[in-house]
Amino acid sequence: MRFEDLAEYVVVGDDTAADQWTKEALENGLEPIEILDRGLIPGMAVVGQKFRDGEYFIPEVLISARAMSSCLKRVRPMLATLVTEPHAKVVIGTVKGDVHDIGKKIVIMMLEGAGFEVHDLGVDVKPEDFVAAVDEYRPQIVGLSAMLATTMLGMKDVMAALQEAELRHHLKVVVGGAPLSELYAHQIGADGYADDGITAVDKVKELLSLD
Repeated sequence: MRFEDLAEYVVVGDDTAADQWTKEALENGLEPIEILDRGLIPGMAVVGQKFRDGEYFIPEVLISARAMSSCLKRVRPMLATLVTEPHAKVVIGTVKGDVHDIGKKIVIMMLEGAGFEVHDLGVDVKPEDFVAAVDEYRPQIVGLSAMLATTMLGMKDVMAALQEAELRHHLKVVVGGAPLSELYAHQIGADGYADDGITAVDKVKELLSLD
């Protein structure tokens, strides 16, 4: 089986073909980590480049991410039994008062496709819940999402809570959402800003010096 075929299925967003390829690959004894490293991650890397080049837009990215996600559902349980370490751990959630999560879901799929372990806290997440999640999962990255100008102010509360809990020194915080900007990220003391899933992966890699 050719890993290039799987990567291409992801690029064109053919979730049926990608899922079938993955199913057959596992049945034939291929290692799940190989499927991830040689098929899914390269495929999403191409999608990311096409997005940067203006060939793909959010709808195309979402279709590709769904194809990748269908494969991850098959390989993730098997990956969990291996000692393979993810690039890093990410805790992500939509801040208190905000229940929007479509953009966050795209970011999660893109991060998982790039080899990160992601813990999704959901929506309407209180500052103390972010603190509790950092205590539990010990991530390197925290992602804060907001889609409303009124709720993005809650990001300041999360930053303050992390600082008060003395967790900020070993964390990088990335924020994102429609009303945000690089300037706002700087103003609240965040380490980075991303306006879409592709940029989020790039920013996380940059902050962790993975490229």
